[in-house]
Amino acid sequence: MSGTALLLSLAGTIALLLWGSHMIATALQRGFGTPLRNWMERHLTNRFTALLSGIGITGILQSSTAVSMMATSFTAAGTLSLAPALAVMLGANIGSTLVVQLMSFNTEIAIPLLLLIGFVVFKLRDHSNFESVGCALIGLGLMLLALHLLGGTLAEIEVTPVFHAVMQGLQGDTLIALLVAAILTLICHSSVAIVLLIASLATTGAIMPATAIVLVLGANIGGALPPVLNAGSGVARRLPIGNLIIRLSGCALALPLLPLLTDYVQRSGVSTPQLVVWFHTAFSAVLALLFIGLTAQMARFLERIFPEEEHPGDPGMPMYLDDAGLEVAYIGLSNSVRESLRAADMLTIMLDRLLVLFVTQEKQAAEDIRHLDQSVDLLSAAVRAYLADIGQDGLNDADADRAQEVLMFIINFEHAGDILSSNLTQLATRRALRGEVFSYFELHNIRLLHEEILTSLRLGIAAFMREDLSAALELVKRKETIRQLEASASREHFKNLREDKNAWAESGDIFQRVLRDYRRVHHHIAAVAYPVIERLGNTSLQFIKTPPAI
Repeated sequence: MSGTALLLSLAGTIALLLWGSHMIATALQRGFGTPLRNWMERHLTNRFTALLSGIGITGILQSSTAVSMMATSFTAAGTLSLAPALAVMLGANIGSTLVVQLMSFNTEIAIPLLLLIGFVVFKLRDHSNFESVGCALIGLGLMLLALHLLGGTLAEIEVTPVFHAVMQGLQGDTLIALLVAAILTLICHSSVAIVLLIASLATTGAIMPATAIVLVLGANIGGALPPVLNAGSGVARRLPIGNLIIRLSGCALALPLLPLLTDYVQRSGVSTPQLVVWFHTAFSAVLALLFIGLTAQMARFLERIFPEEEHPGDPGMPMYLDDAGLEVAYIGLSNSVRESLRAADMLTIMLDRLLVLFVTQEKQAAEDIRHLDQSVDLLSAAVRAYLADIGQDGLNDADADRAQEVLMFIINFEHAGDILSSNLTQLATRRALRGEVFSYFELHNIRLLHEEILTSLRLGIAAFMREDLSAALELVKRKETIRQLEASASREHFKNLREDKNAWAESGDIFQRVLRDYRRVHHHIAAVAYPVIERLGNTSLQFIKTPPAI
């Protein structure tokens, strides 16, 4: 076979290996990532539980990078402390080595079985979980097939002069070998695939034990780099940089011991491929033993290096919509939920400033409301664009429903902010321009509506954040309360106008429009309950219909 054909064969085989790894990771993340994320948020209370969780979840997802991004999202959100998150990463590093252990066995007979079973499971039932398991089994079969093909291709490449020249360049040059492995792992986003490639090279006898160990160390460094590069803020960088520091420390400890390790290998009779696999596991296990007791100290060190950031300027600029969430759906959804809650906070401030405007007619309150409305609009546009890009490999049913809930939440809160800024603020300032104030009766009823809307806003946030069915139902029921308050205030106001012949007709019209627009604001807040009610599928709620658009 010509050199060009061999290179094409090698490139295609490596591509198949990477694609199989990608299929496993994305399929299992899509199918089971959300339940695993929820479990991690609730149960990672101490470093030893976190260590075991990291091993288990990485074994399931087949990707320590995905676990790192997940844990980084939790630490940035404040739902997971940094110390147990570092323990999760120690476990994730061990979990990825177990995947390599599994792949290193002679599993040629398993290739057709995995491909067949994966296809059957994929077609067995039209359900996202079955599809995810089927894709993962097919991906595993493709990885084993790629390893089988890789062995044959490398056996032919081994005898070529160019290959010997490249391998000779790596022999004895520790820094170059370390950098080559780290860069390859960074490009491939998979330390598992690169370590398996190193093991395949070792099988051909192309690399010496010392070079193999250095390449494994480089793969460990490269595997820690993608989460660092994807982190969007200083707080989000704490965990991935902590993981990188641990791996660099391990390499600094292992490199001086390289002569001792190679002497031990020669005396023990361990083959180079076995050395690659077992050293990869031993390296992560030793790091876990060394650093599991130092996670609290490391957490304090990283928190000093990367303190909480101040965010001056426009609050409408997104803070959490990082690129990591575009690749891993449940991380992206968590990010978009956090930004949506920021929009809810801004809407709460707008309501508070609006009440100040009605009572005191303070000009600054009107300006604050307009600026906050612009920020809500900007943030809403960012969240909607981000949601459109999440899940490039597809969303499972639960994640797709959650994405729709986030979209409806941010859109309805944006519309509510528009009403506060464009309608209610103008109505309040119109009275001020005419030198009039709202009467005691008017302010009393405005305050009643205002308090009821704030209560509904809190229920809406609870229904959205916790997917709380009882809060969603209560929120829908409160629409009748708002309607009755509006109707009662309107009747009493018209009665007062009939009795007071000196009352201005336009003043009465302004108050009636205030009542109507407060109810419109409540309509948009209550609308966030319907996706929660529909998704939870409670059959007793069939009488609830989605409200028409106003």
